[in-house]
Amino acid sequence: MRYFLQLSFKGTDYHGWQEQSNASNTVQEICKNAIAKVLNHPIKLAGAGRTDTGVHAEMFFAHFDSPLEGLVENKKKWLHKFNSVTPFSIAFQDIVKVKSDAHARFDATSRTYRYDISIRKNPFLHNNSLFYPHPLDIDKMNKACTTLKEYKEFSSFQKTHSGNKTDYCTIKSANWEMHGDKLSFTITADRFLRNMVRAIVGTMLNVGNGKYSHAHFCKIIEGKNRSHAGASVAACGLYLTDIKYPLEIFIP
Repeated sequence: MRYFLQLSFKGTDYHGWQEQSNASNTVQEICKNAIAKVLNHPIKLAGAGRTDTGVHAEMFFAHFDSPLEGLVENKKKWLHKFNSVTPFSIAFQDIVKVKSDAHARFDATSRTYRYDISIRKNPFLHNNSLFYPHPLDIDKMNKACTTLKEYKEFSSFQKTHSGNKTDYCTIKSANWEMHGDKLSFTITADRFLRNMVRAIVGTMLNVGNGKYSHAHFCKIIEGKNRSHAGASVAACGLYLTDIKYPLEIFIP
C-alpha cells in the first residue's frame, strides 16, 4: 500500500528536505529514519520537492510504501508515534491512502509559496522573515506581479547551472499584502525553478525601492540572464504553504 504523509517543518536547522551525501541533517533523512523505526521496516521516502537550506514548509507531502494495514484507519495512533520520535521542528499531520503509482512530487498540480518580510524590528519575526526596514512602493510591486503572470519563461530567476529540462512555468497568482509589521509575497504556479521565488522577491524589492523601473523589470525577465536580476533574498523568510493534487490519485 502506498501512503501520502502530510507534514510541516521549520527549516532553520536543516540542510533542506533532500537527503545529501555531504549533509546528514536533512528533513528527508530524519523523517525516513523515524517512520522506519515506528513501522519496524525500512522505507523509501519521496518528497513533494526539494527545499533549500533554511526554507520552511507549512504544508509538505511525502509518500512511502508499507505492507502494514490500518495506518489510515488508526491514523491518530500512528501520527502520534511518528511525532514522538521526531524533533519539535517537524510535525506529521495526516496520512492517506493513494494509488500505487501516485507520486508526491510528480503528481502535484500546483504549489504555493509565501515570503515574509518584517518592516519593523520585531523579536517574534526574527529568523522567520527578512528584516527590511526601508520604504517600499507596494503598488509598483503588485503591478510587477500582474506582469509576471504574462510570462512563461523564467530562467532569469533560476539558480545557475540548475540543469532543468525546461525553464517554463505557469504562474497562476502572485501578490503582495501588508499584515501589521509583516509584508508578505504569495505566489502560486504549476511548478517552480530552483531558487525562483527568492530571486523574484529580491528583484521586486528593487522595484519597490525605486532601483528598477517597471520596464526594467520586464527587460530582466525577457533577457533570460540570472546575473541581471536582483539578489536572492535569505531563506529564512520562505515558506511552502500549499500543494494541490488531482483527486483521482487518492483512495477513499
